[in-house]
Amino acid sequence: MKTMPAALTTALSEIRCDEIPTPVAEYGKILVKTRLASICGSDLHIVNMGWNVYGYPLPHGFPGHEGIGEVVESSGDYGFEPGDLVLTVPNIWSSKTFAGYQLLDPQFVMELPDGVPHAHLLMAQQLGTVVFGCRRLPPLLGKTVAVIGQGSVGLFHDFMLRKLGAHRIIAVEPVPERLQAGRNMGIDEAIDVTGQLATDAVLDLTGGEGADVVIEAVGSVDTLNQAIQMACPLGRVVLFGLPSTMEKVPFDWDTFFRKRLEVHAVFGAQDEPGLPAFRLAVDFITRGEIDMEPFVTHRLPIQDVQEAFHLAESRADGALKVSLSF
Repeated sequence: MKTMPAALTTALSEIRCDEIPTPVAEYGKILVKTRLASICGSDLHIVNMGWNVYGYPLPHGFPGHEGIGEVVESSGDYGFEPGDLVLTVPNIWSSKTFAGYQLLDPQFVMELPDGVPHAHLLMAQQLGTVVFGCRRLPPLLGKTVAVIGQGSVGLFHDFMLRKLGAHRIIAVEPVPERLQAGRNMGIDEAIDVTGQLATDAVLDLTGGEGADVVIEAVGSVDTLNQAIQMACPLGRVVLFGLPSTMEKVPFDWDTFFRKRLEVHAVFGAQDEPGLPAFRLAVDFITRGEIDMEPFVTHRLPIQDVQEAFHLAESRADGALKVSLSF
């Protein structure tokens, strides 16, 4: 029997590499051999915080959803041939990218161009989700935008916000390497503190008004409420970060009400027919409009998946994006 390596979450914050049978091709599915997969902040929320988890162990390969691989077999007329390099972007309900092979619905597979480093193309998954979310933003010409968090999601927002004409981008990030990455992406103001000090700094920079748009790119109770406090009256708050718990969280309803804010979450890019946001992300990368080299900071073999999750969580050694190789 042919086997493959696959990540297995056995308890909260405990993930290891297991060896399991390789899936067999099925009609209506595409069998892909995984080359690289990267760890997303949402993976940390699921594995380390238990978001959307109801029992252990979790399915093999779950919750990985950022992958790049090679088509092994395509049963059906979907335009894929064996050997095609593809981006695999399953939605959360079918995410099993942390495995040597994936059996995927065709709607979650997208062919990739040759001649671009695979590690760079892998970043198209997360950039694509940011592209998807930015389509819901109001017009940004002449506006000030605050971005809480300068992990890869925050940095990709810096890139898109500038493209969309934001006049001023304020980034909040306590990790020096990540804040420097934000400077390299062209932010206008860098705030290296957190909590009330960061909120006060944004208010000071905006004459006490607050930012027109605030992007929450961390995913915590504190930063959720901080985003509300940083926004100006009639402003917009974007909740990109995944919830840190399935329980109800304290919410600054009073400030939200008095400021008459608009708030929306970002979810569902993978379910959009044709994956247009991801296709645009790949175009940005292949045309050289965004340099993905600084994002490719750490790569570990799937056998070291626990160490990789520790590194992604701690953000040690300048870790920005941690990938797994197969």
